[in-house]
Parts: sequence; structure tokens; C-alpha cells
Amino acid sequence: MASKSSESILALLAGAAIGVGIGILFAPDKGSNTRGKIKNSFDDLKDGVKSKFGSFEDEAKEKFSQSKDELKETVESLLSQSSYKAEEAITFLEEKLAELKKQNAKLQK
Repeated sequence: MASKSSESILALLAGAAIGVGIGILFAPDKGSNTRGKIKNSFDDLKDGVKSKFGSFEDEAKEKFSQSKDELKETVESLLSQSSYKAEEAITFLEEKLAELKKQNAKLQK
């Protein structure tokens, strides 16, 4: 996704630069009018880039937020599962300990 946006922005900038160059070469207007048009073109370009970057930034924030929520859910699930497994392990060990105590008591008699 990021490379697509980068390519689009780069293509937009390259197209604007080429357009400005051709516009200057073939401009029938006075220099001041041409400079005004160039300034307006760059302002439009700047606004377009800001808009693209803003939407890219919003999209990245949304993706990060979704990933963060998914990670949180996964961690909570793993903790829940590990807690359950730990309880099983403790119960198993307590049963084995009780058996060993019984066997030890028989051997001590």
C-alpha cells in the first residue's frame, strides 16, 4: 500500500514538473502571468500532495489501530489459555505429589 501511494505521489510530482516546464516554454502570456499560473499550479499540487498524505496517514492510523486491537485480543486469549493450562498442570502435579506421599508413607512403615 505504501509503495503504491509513493509511486502515485512521485508520478504526480513528475507530471507537474513536466507540465510546468512545457508551460513555460510555450507560454503566450507575460512573465508575471506565467509565474502566477505556475504558482497556482504548485499550490494545487501542494494541496493534492497534502490531501494524499493526509488520507494515507489516516489509513495507516486505522490499520495500526486494528492491528493493535487484534494483538490485544490475541494476547488476552493466549493468557486465558495459558492460565487454564497452568491450572491443569498444577492439578496434575498435586495429584502426583499426593500419590508419591502415599507411596512414601507405605515405604516408611
